[in-house]
Amino acid sequence: MVSAALTEVCTHNAPKAIGPYSQAISAGGFVFISGQIPLDPATATIVPGAIREQTRQVLKNLEAILLEAGLTFEHVVKTEVFLKDMNDFNAMNEVYGSFFGSETKPARYAVQVSRLPRDVLIEIACTAYRG
Repeated sequence: MVSAALTEVCTHNAPKAIGPYSQAISAGGFVFISGQIPLDPATATIVPGAIREQTRQVLKNLEAILLEAGLTFEHVVKTEVFLKDMNDFNAMNEVYGSFFGSETKPARYAVQVSRLPRDVLIEIACTAYRG
């Protein structure tokens, strides 16, 4: 039985969930956003380009879900970054940093993985707190 305190967050401005999961779940003061890949929600295709372009699209998808939940990147307390190639870390980090403008940055880990859905270069998940 699902508690009434759990609410699904869903927007058409980010790629729809294509499996048995939600774009995000609001639980108490937290919003847990599923990993996003660089899919353009309008076309359901991977955005062209390298790590910078893919990172930008992933963060736009996360932003759309945050906005649907009434939040911004200022509310993000933790991110999980999955990279196909750790050599892309610096370029990813540059784009990532442009989305997190506050003085207090979220906690984060970044790891290299052997493969991601649709063979993309990056996937990012995050947790936000309403405070």
